[in-house]
Amino acid sequence: MAGLKKGVYAAAVTPMDPDGTPNLPHFLAHCRWLLANGCDGVAPLGTTGEANSIGFAQRLALIAAAGAELPADRLLFGVGACALADAVALTSAALAAGSTSVLALPPFYFKNPSDDGLFAFYSELIQRVGSSDLNLYLYHFPAHAAVPIRLPLIERLIKAYPTTVVGLKDSSGDWAHTKSICDAFPGFMTFAGTESLLTQCLEAGGAGCISASTNITAPLARQVFDAWSRGEDTSALQEALTKARLAIQSKPLIPGLKALTRRRTGDAIWRTMLPPNLPLSEAEEADLVAVVAAAGFGS
Repeated sequence: MAGLKKGVYAAAVTPMDPDGTPNLPHFLAHCRWLLANGCDGVAPLGTTGEANSIGFAQRLALIAAAGAELPADRLLFGVGACALADAVALTSAALAAGSTSVLALPPFYFKNPSDDGLFAFYSELIQRVGSSDLNLYLYHFPAHAAVPIRLPLIERLIKAYPTTVVGLKDSSGDWAHTKSICDAFPGFMTFAGTESLLTQCLEAGGAGCISASTNITAPLARQVFDAWSRGEDTSALQEALTKARLAIQSKPLIPGLKALTRRRTGDAIWRTMLPPNLPLSEAEEADLVAVVAAAGFGS
């Protein structure tokens, strides 16, 4: 089945009840807002969604709820897990919920694994899930996972599973690296991990962006993508989008995004997050709001 289309995606933040349980009604409302305000799709249970701090059963519950209430073809579920069996179960749950697209971190506990070991992990994941409908997107995020997904591994996986390994999110923040993937694998759905690279990625043959800060900047990112699609000059819009991204990331990203989302919604639930992430202090939040406003982007 078809995977994602080119465009703008948000790595969705996860609202938490005071006990740390994901609040599903608020999560679904936020995803609907994102889909109505510029996003082609949402990526729940990624880094921004605090997925690897959320319990396994809670992740399964969120997948089921999102699949039941949101357009399945616009969902990209994070299935990152150190344990192969957990990654298989999460991927199978995504398929059962109606979504064919998943975003898979490499196993990240053991450091410096060989490409043979990483190939074995992804190969076993694909074979154990055993679905021809699966669209697997690799997740390159060396700053967090400390396990890079190198070009030779990408090439090997594409050759072994050409209809399954269909894309990659590059959260390295390194444009030269993102471009090297676009250049090496034409037609591969390469997404930049930040909207600051949206136009560059598209012009290099990439697929767009899957970004944390599009939880806030989705309407402006939509304008950039639509202008690019019409063949218009996107330089001014892209500059404004990049300024907004840089302003948002001036504070720790997940706490900052939740603070800005709380201000947009007026709902205190967005202040809660799971350790080791901590909410911004009042002073930090005030600084963030001021920096975002100075960048010409309202919260």
